[in-house]
Amino acid sequence: MNDKHPDNPLHGITLESILIQLVDRYGWAELGRKIDIRCFNYDPSIKSSLKFLRQTPWARAQVEELFINNNW
Repeated sequence: MNDKHPDNPLHGITLESILIQLVDRYGWAELGRKIDIRCFNYDPSIKSSLKFLRQTPWARAQVEELFINNNW
């Protein structure tokens, strides 16, 4: 096996892909309840959410944790 990141469940998965899968699964309203951040609760879009998450490590960590904990 030549995998350089065997213990990283997010290896090879983009933030955009994570966000799209979470929105597909929960919808914006439920996602906003699970992770209470403005970009999910007020006029949400993939583009604005990605911009915020890329600039805000604590919010990105919450999104990634929700994704991992859902046993994708």
